[in-house]
Amino acid sequence: MSLLRRAGSAGRAGRAGEARRARWPRGAGKAGRARSVPAARPPRSPGPPLVLPGSLPGLLAVLALALYAWGAARPARIPPDRPAALDLGRTAGAHRAARPPIVPRTAWAGATTGRSQPPPRYDDKVIAVFVHHTDSPNGYRCADTPEIIRRLYAGQTGPRQWDDIGYNFLVDRCGTIYEGRAGGTDRAVVGAHAQGFNHRTAGIAAIGTFTAGVPVPRALTDAIAALAAWKLGLADVDPRERVRLVSSNSGSRFHAGTTATLPAVAGHGDGFMTSCPGVALAARLPEIRQTAARLQGRTVPQPLNRSHSRG
Repeated sequence: MSLLRRAGSAGRAGRAGEARRARWPRGAGKAGRARSVPAARPPRSPGPPLVLPGSLPGLLAVLALALYAWGAARPARIPPDRPAALDLGRTAGAHRAARPPIVPRTAWAGATTGRSQPPPRYDDKVIAVFVHHTDSPNGYRCADTPEIIRRLYAGQTGPRQWDDIGYNFLVDRCGTIYEGRAGGTDRAVVGAHAQGFNHRTAGIAAIGTFTAGVPVPRALTDAIAALAAWKLGLADVDPRERVRLVSSNSGSRFHAGTTATLPAVAGHGDGFMTSCPGVALAARLPEIRQTAARLQGRTVPQPLNRSHSRG
């Protein structure tokens, strides 16, 4: 065989060998060749659809449904500082009044509350307010009210050894409302203002002495009415009602354990043997009740002897 023929045969043999090695790896026998048959590929899943501008509203609707389902699966968070009876279980016809402006406790307390005192105690709701007077001088400037409250605080936590000022709120002759006892203005803080009836009530003190013949400023009574309307409205209590309260102390007008029916806006003397809030201010309580009811949106006249149980 000529040299050219042998070179051509070697080239054809080399190309055939390369083709066999490409099909079967070196050292693979029949079993290897059988296993190396490629399996059928699964069908390729379609990619995300192309979103055209016209389909954007549909995409937004799907996204909104997904967000709604995600939010519904999460438990609702209630701020720790909200009262338990503020919104839960209320009817659509519940009467509420706007929250009046209230000067925070920090405006008068300053460093006086650096003393040790136990944490506030709370009830489930407030169904009555007791109106007091502080039995202090009337001829004060309203700019001096924070100092007056500090003195009241010092007297009640000093000689009387109370843990805090007893009143939940204080109102000056100009109609400015101040936060008194610590614990939160919108919560049912148990005060120390009406012996035997501190539970489920709030104490509102008019700064001054309102005995017979003493003028009672209109700004003061209007502020008391606004505060009572808001505070009682949180429990849907009509300020003109009479409510049932249980005496916790036989030092009140009622033996401990006795259920007493008292006005929802009561004078201190309704529950305790005292002349507080003074004859002049006590005479204004019917007007305060009617104003508070009007602020709650109640327009139907209601007799004052009507009573309800607020369990």
